[in-house]
Amino acid sequence: MAKKAKAKTVKKTVKAKVAKTVSKAKTKPKITRREYTKEDVKELRAHSKAKTPVAKIAKLTKRTVGSLRQKALKLGIGLGHQR
Repeated sequence: MAKKAKAKTVKKTVKAKVAKTVSKAKTKPKITRREYTKEDVKELRAHSKAKTPVAKIAKLTKRTVGSLRQKALKLGIGLGHQR
């Protein structure tokens, strides 16, 4: 009888751990989109001229590398210069 009770509690704890893992996997950070202001564009152009690495620009502006590359493409300026 003790073995059955122990087996049930083990199953419950395993199910609880799996449920926690699944719920964490489903939770994604909410994406908040920010418009590019005139100052942002001016800064991006300055970084392009200075040939700053895209990763560094991303950290400074708190935007993703992809976002910066897309904006630069639309503006017709180069980013990600290789030296």
